[in-house]
Amino acid sequence: MNKTAFMLALDQASQTLFRVAWAILYNEEDCRDALQETALKAWQYRTGLRDERYFSTWITRILINECRTIRRKRRRLVSLEELPESSLPPPDPTLALALRALPEHLRLPLTLHYVEGFDYARIAQILRVPQATVRGRIARAKQQLRKELSE
Repeated sequence: MNKTAFMLALDQASQTLFRVAWAILYNEEDCRDALQETALKAWQYRTGLRDERYFSTWITRILINECRTIRRKRRRLVSLEELPESSLPPPDPTLALALRALPEHLRLPLTLHYVEGFDYARIAQILRVPQATVRGRIARAKQQLRKELSE
């Protein structure tokens, strides 16, 4: 497929592609990003298209994959507006040192729960682990903190 044919086919499919992206992302900026990435990937891998009659099907599949990638990345982000203001005073230096001594996989759930005020369900979503894992990590973190602070 030459550049002219590619651009013409892409132009003909653009409205459909935007509607498909909108159905997945519900955000105009994300849709535009997905469309740009789709056009770039389709151009790069145009030799993989065996029959030009299936261009719209092929490029729509690329778009859906891009939209899912964008949605997956968006889930990892937590906006500053969603974060509650911490009303706790800063920890004393001994506690801060003990917290820093914890491995990250234990320190992070503990901090999200006790400092930032997130419940176990939200922490599980943020960390992409089951709630039981969050409870276990917080319990282990508290146990290690007790041990560290008692010494």
